[in-house]
Amino acid sequence: MSFLANPLRFKKFARIAAPIFGVLALVLIVTGIWVGIWRSPEDQLQGHSVRIMYVHVPAVWNGMMAYGAMALASLFAYIWRHPLADELARACALPGAAFTALGLLTGSLWGKTSWGTFWQWDGRMTSTLILLFLFIGYMAVWAGTPDKRRAARIAGLVAMVGSINLPIIKFSVDWWNTLHQTSSVSMPDAPGLPASILLPLMLMTFGYSFFFGWLVLSKVQNSISKAGAKRRKPAAAKTSLENL
Repeated sequence: MSFLANPLRFKKFARIAAPIFGVLALVLIVTGIWVGIWRSPEDQLQGHSVRIMYVHVPAVWNGMMAYGAMALASLFAYIWRHPLADELARACALPGAAFTALGLLTGSLWGKTSWGTFWQWDGRMTSTLILLFLFIGYMAVWAGTPDKRRAARIAGLVAMVGSINLPIIKFSVDWWNTLHQTSSVSMPDAPGLPASILLPLMLMTFGYSFFFGWLVLSKVQNSISKAGAKRRKPAAAKTSLENL
């Protein structure tokens, strides 16, 4: 990890890894969509609407992962005050918000077909909505604070304090009586999902994850390039004045 703490080394790593992540994301998502539509069975009760799960569940999972990564990077930045960690945290925010919004939208559509309502203030839906607000709040701090060092500190605190919402999302179905079923993937005593459902679910999940990685690496790589260009401008201007 210390090797990648150097911006130039990170930029070299991102230049190699980002295209690989992008290709893997494209292959996995396209394959997941194809398997989900053509190879996965329809549900006896929900019919074809169950296929919304292959977009909804991976989106929420990756939204939570993005927030966890943002909070962890913010913690590193808060302790070691490394600007690269702040850039990593900042790069996680917009993709994480997009994944969370996609999860809420598809969840509402799926809920309408399954429960007869677009929205219900149950534990999981409410805590996921709070997750979206946390992402928006984090980005608003960056956008609304002129002093970027101060913005990084405040936004980092928002990210770290808000991370308490992640276990609430995860365990809300166990703590409260909700419309959502308990986990069918991670619970040891759960009956489990058949391979025909689990395969497209995992393909889409990893596809989204690689897409997230591609977005973050590309964003940080671009930020490093911009910072380097800003540092070179004063030096170039000074050299020009000396040559007059």
